[in-house]
Amino acid sequence: MSAPAPGTSGPHVPVLKIGNILLVTLQGDLHDEAAEELQRNIGEAIAASSAAGVVIDISGVEIVDSFLGRVFAEVAAHAKLLAAQTVVAGMRPAVAITLVELGLTLPGLRTALDAEEAMRLLAPASPHLHRSPARQESP
Repeated sequence: MSAPAPGTSGPHVPVLKIGNILLVTLQGDLHDEAAEELQRNIGEAIAASSAAGVVIDISGVEIVDSFLGRVFAEVAAHAKLLAAQTVVAGMRPAVAITLVELGLTLPGLRTALDAEEAMRLLAPASPHLHRSPARQESP
């Protein structure tokens, strides 16, 4: 992984792998360059790990503008081409209203109330996230 270019700022957003699902948690507002970098990083992570799904947790994001909304839609489109599903989790009501007012339908994106629900939605694509029925506690 290369270091950020000199003069660039903004938070680095880690892409975590859990089973064969990638988890991306956004905190605070994401400026345009960071959003584009995140889009590239997610695409590279899907290709490198053969992930079956991506969860983008935006519960820490106050504002989603039209650019960031399009980035989410493009991430979902790229992920689909790489055989992965995308779920956006933790969208605040104000963010949902803003996206509707902007006319952004976010095709290809599924939504979930929180990251835990998003992981459950993608669980059929990730056998590593299922609980083993053989492991039961004795009474």
